[in-house]
Amino acid sequence: MDSAYLKSKRILLVDDEQELLNLVVSILQDDGYQNITTAKNVREALLLAKEIQPELAVLDVMLPDGNGFELYERLKQNGDYPVLFLTARGEEEDKFRGFGLGADDYVVKPFLSKELLFRITAILRRTYKEEKPLARLKNSVIDFSRGEVRKDGEHIPLTAKEHDLLSALYRSAGRIVTIDSLCEAAWGDNPYGYENSLMAHIRRIREKIETNPSQPVSLVTVKGLGYKLILEDEKRKTLRNED
Repeated sequence: MDSAYLKSKRILLVDDEQELLNLVVSILQDDGYQNITTAKNVREALLLAKEIQPELAVLDVMLPDGNGFELYERLKQNGDYPVLFLTARGEEEDKFRGFGLGADDYVVKPFLSKELLFRITAILRRTYKEEKPLARLKNSVIDFSRGEVRKDGEHIPLTAKEHDLLSALYRSAGRIVTIDSLCEAAWGDNPYGYENSLMAHIRRIREKIETNPSQPVSLVTVKGLGYKLILEDEKRKTLRNED
C-alpha cells in the first residue's frame, strides 16, 4: 500500500487534449492522488507552477503555444522537482532529448493505466523519502524507522502488525481512529472479522508503551468508536488550552 505521504504530493498535468487530462486525473484519483492541477498550454502551466509549486510535472511535448521540452527548461528555472513526459512522440530522438534534459521518465501514448501509475509512483518514491518520525508518549518513545519502542532504557521490538497499527494511530494522533480503519490498516481491504485480533494486538502494544497497561494514558479506548494515540506534545498543548 502506497504511503499517504506520496499520494499528497502536488502534481501538475500539462496537455492540450481535455479528454486525456480527464483520463489521467481519473486514473490518479482512483489510486488516491488528490492534489492534481491541470493546464492546457505553456502559458497556463507556467502561471500555475508559480502558484502551486508542484512536486511532480507530467508534460506533453506538443502544445499549442510551444513544446514540452522548452516548458521543461522554463519550469526548472523556478523549481527542482521530477518531470515525466507523456506524449505521442515516440521517436528515439525525442526520447533522447527528453532524457538529455534531465527528465525522470518518458511515456509514449497510448499507455496502460497501470503502467502510468507505476511510473509516477516510482518517481515519487525515488525523489521523496518519507522521514519516519519518533512518537514521544508519556512513558515511552516509538521509533518507527527502527520498528521499536524505547522505555525505561529498554529497546522493545514491534511486530509488523503492531507497527502498522501504531503508524495508523500516529497519522491521526489526538483523534479517534475507528476499529474498521485500524483493521484495514493491518489486514488490508477486507478487514471484517478481525476485531478480536485487533484487541489482542492493542493489548500487546499497551504492554510495550504503557507503564500500567491496564490503565493506559497513551493509547486510550474511545468506547464504541475506536482508539486514540495521545502524544506528549499534544497533551501539553491541551493542558495549555485548558489554562
